[in-house]
Amino acid sequence: MRIITKSTPINIISLLYPIPSKFIITRCLSFTYSSSHQVQVQHRDAEDEKGFESEAAIRDEIFKGNKQMDSYRVGDSKGFDSEPPIGDEMQISSYRIGDSKGFDAEPPIRDEVFRGSKQMGSYRIGDSSFGSMIKDLASRGEFREIERVMGRMRREGRVIREKSFIVVFRAYGRAKMGDEVVRLYDRMEREFGCRGGVRPFNSVLNVIVGAGEFGRAVEFYRDCVRRKRVVPNVLTFNLVIKAMCRLGLVDRAIELMRDMQGNKCVPDAFTYGTLMDGLCKEGRIDEAVLLLDEMQVDGSFPSSVTYNVLINGLCKKGDVARAAKMVDNMFLKGCAPNEATYNTLVHGFCLKGKLDKAIPLLERMVSNNCCPNDVTYGTIVDGLVKQRRAGEALQLLNSMQERGQRPNEFVYSALLSGLFKEGRPEEARRLWKKMIDTGLKPNSVVYSAYIDGLCQDGKPEDAEEVLSEMIIAGEVPNAFTYSSLMKGFFSVGRGDKALLVWKEMETKNCIHNVVCYTVLINGLCEVGKLKEAMMVWSRMLGQGYIADTVAYTSMIHGFCKAGFIEQGLNIFNKMLCQGSESQPDVVTYNTLFNCLCTSNNISRAIDLLSHMLNNGCDPDSSTCNIFLKTLREKLDPPQDGREFLDELVVRLCKRQRGLAASGILQLMLQQCLLPAASTWEGLLQECCKPKRIATAIEKCQSNLFG
Repeated sequence: MRIITKSTPINIISLLYPIPSKFIITRCLSFTYSSSHQVQVQHRDAEDEKGFESEAAIRDEIFKGNKQMDSYRVGDSKGFDSEPPIGDEMQISSYRIGDSKGFDAEPPIRDEVFRGSKQMGSYRIGDSSFGSMIKDLASRGEFREIERVMGRMRREGRVIREKSFIVVFRAYGRAKMGDEVVRLYDRMEREFGCRGGVRPFNSVLNVIVGAGEFGRAVEFYRDCVRRKRVVPNVLTFNLVIKAMCRLGLVDRAIELMRDMQGNKCVPDAFTYGTLMDGLCKEGRIDEAVLLLDEMQVDGSFPSSVTYNVLINGLCKKGDVARAAKMVDNMFLKGCAPNEATYNTLVHGFCLKGKLDKAIPLLERMVSNNCCPNDVTYGTIVDGLVKQRRAGEALQLLNSMQERGQRPNEFVYSALLSGLFKEGRPEEARRLWKKMIDTGLKPNSVVYSAYIDGLCQDGKPEDAEEVLSEMIIAGEVPNAFTYSSLMKGFFSVGRGDKALLVWKEMETKNCIHNVVCYTVLINGLCEVGKLKEAMMVWSRMLGQGYIADTVAYTSMIHGFCKAGFIEQGLNIFNKMLCQGSESQPDVVTYNTLFNCLCTSNNISRAIDLLSHMLNNGCDPDSSTCNIFLKTLREKLDPPQDGREFLDELVVRLCKRQRGLAASGILQLMLQQCLLPAASTWEGLLQECCKPKRIATAIEKCQSNLFG
């Protein structure tokens, strides 16, 4: 037998259970040596003392049938104070299976601790250790071992507490094992004799909802309530209402909310917020606002999260003015907006193009103790760039840095793209250098934006150098990066370099997508390599990709440029049989118009124009210019095209496409072609319909006061 001394660190086995040695038995008995070499026994689970009449009763049970271990017997510490004496004591750590290596073959404590224990109420000595084992195993996802422990407890007639089941339910949820959760819940009472209440039921329901199995969650709730296994509480109703809203059953969710009071449950802020979110996602904003009023009448105070749901719904609907008023209403109700509130409102203004109303919100945020973050600045910068106001976006970037905010990659990528698109490459280069100097490491998005901008500026060689730097920095180029570089080389007449980029994609295991194929096809057609373009086209379709509008238009352009009009029209006819993402647009029609008119097939071009109008595609200024040039140069005697455009405006008005008709009328005035009185009349009748007038007035008011 090993001699235990004051200087020897040891672990005492509080439980010897036949499971693998890697499992730790926690919350066991710990022994503390004092300066007098005595050992004090401390029980660490205060919860497990429930059911005993006193602490002394617990110790008396331990003292009975104690077993000699060297010079120590369990119970020798009786008489020590509850607090260990101050001195050079030494704490012995919790024991793990396998730590007995070095002890004699006879372990200090065996299964007798459990087998010979006396039952007191529903508690037996050792139950807490089993509970601790289940908790420890669940934290590691050792579900087979959990079954073994629970099986032994069932055979020994031990009671498994409700909290142990909840721990296992949550572990199954983390492991995405919803089926096992439901099965264990069904076995809970039948096999283990634990008639759980609403807490374990809610745990199971939360796991199912968290896994996205909303239909199953609703059925599980109905089945358990019908069998009267549980009495639902507020959390139960909230979970079921959430599941119903995700399934689009908002009306049934509202009915369930009405039934809550019959179950002595009062809807809380989460209940109302979930229903409002469901209504907003269905576009029923007015009903959601009414629910907010009802919530306040019932005495439930909305939080910033509740208001954010409504503000987000209003912004997505485009009613930004009403969303701004909702923010003002928050102040009146004593609910302060947070960063998410302002970010949502800023995003709504940017979507509507109202940057002049979005930018002042930055100062308002600061005055209300809300700090604008990357999302706030990034949204405004992106909005300014889309309006070709990159200069103002650059000023906002400087203001952001002055306030101590560090721009993220999204801000830099949006600003770089904007500067290049506005023809300000030198400023973009300076911004890139400034970004590197500040220590920000560009990611693949920023690199791709910079490479694309350099290619737009006609500098594909510089872009290729940046690509090399990108790879050295450990960033992986994507399909957009390579397609931008290919397009850049094709634009400067370096098709050979573009093909090398295509081959490099294959060596780097970068998968070619539809955009890459489209860029290659269009580039090959531009340089007259129609045969190679057709091979790439066949390969793309053979790979299972669906050609989009740009890809089809590129092939049509290639055939038309080579003089193969019929082949181009065949591709066009195939295009009409495809899905919405592959339907011809105005560029496709203009390509065919130009080819047909150049080859004196004017009648076919007119027929194709009728098909264009019937197909819902509006002509633009390029369409009109193609026909005006043909009428003036190809006909004998030549025509100025006024009658042609007059008729086109009338046909558009009959199809209730007043915006396109207005554009053609404006072109006629620019070309000094006086429209006929009937043309003016038809357009005015279309534009002055009551609904259009009301919409125009509402839009005007929104722009002035929204």
